[in-house]
Amino acid sequence: MRALVTGATGFVGAAVARALVSAGWQVRALVRASSDRSNLKGLPVEIAVGDLTDGATLARALADCPALFHVAADYRLGTRDPSQLYRCNVEGTRNILAAARQGGVERIVYTSSVATIGLPQDRSPGVESTPVALSDMIGHYKRSKYLAEEVVRDSARTDVPVVIVNPSTPVGPGDIKPTPTGQLVLDAATGRTPAYVDTGLNIVHVDDVAAGHLLAYQHGRPGERYILGGQDMTLREILVQISRIVGRRPPRIRLPHAAVLGIAHVAEAFSKVSGRATRITVEAVRMSEKRMFFSSAKAINELGYRSRPSLEALEDAVRWFRARGLLR
Repeated sequence: MRALVTGATGFVGAAVARALVSAGWQVRALVRASSDRSNLKGLPVEIAVGDLTDGATLARALADCPALFHVAADYRLGTRDPSQLYRCNVEGTRNILAAARQGGVERIVYTSSVATIGLPQDRSPGVESTPVALSDMIGHYKRSKYLAEEVVRDSARTDVPVVIVNPSTPVGPGDIKPTPTGQLVLDAATGRTPAYVDTGLNIVHVDDVAAGHLLAYQHGRPGERYILGGQDMTLREILVQISRIVGRRPPRIRLPHAAVLGIAHVAEAFSKVSGRATRITVEAVRMSEKRMFFSSAKAINELGYRSRPSLEALEDAVRWFRARGLLR
């Protein structure tokens, strides 16, 4: 079986490519000409140079591919030009689905995000059916992923065989940019996180997310969404685990969101003047006001999905960052 994987040079996409290769698939990777291909080093994959904004390259990349794993996404918070997020995440998704429909692709797995999942008022874990609206989306990244998923769901209603997966917060090897979550792990491991806020995330190993993609292809129901998550953890618990892994003292100061929001506004203002990127953004702070806890029960019951303990995921992430010389 041959599959096209978009975003195959990225964090989750590379993990999906590795999982497919291990399962005996022939993998074709859609890669931009300027992409860092280090995540594909040593993998027996075919490279198709193209771009989600170029329909002709998508048609060529999909030729003879009965399967499509559309993983590519622009995952940035606080970007100065949000139009790029919508161009990649929304219009790029629309383009690849159109090319897949024209090319007769038999089955598609679309990588969404728990960013599009609602959170119950009682702070219990969100599930696939928790009500949510575009107005609930904080920041351009979440809005772009919400709109992209709407494009996918509309396509599913017109008989496009697409299954949606919603990874929670992946960590592990291969986070080359790194993603905002990877940066959180890296900052904690290097002692650059002196304080924390009251928030929470659902931590999952990136390889478990990748395995969930294959299970979704094999067992998922078209038009349905499946949360691929792991363990719910407060930010404090995450920082303590990372600190123990690297032998550091965990941060003990908890700051109120209002104070951190003020710092983020100042940091973004300085970033605009200096031209230097900032690690703390207003968008990220506003997102942290809610605990992002989720349940993977549906994926467990319908797909046979499983995830390992969060400690293993964080250990693998730290080990990978250390191997790249980033923990000095």
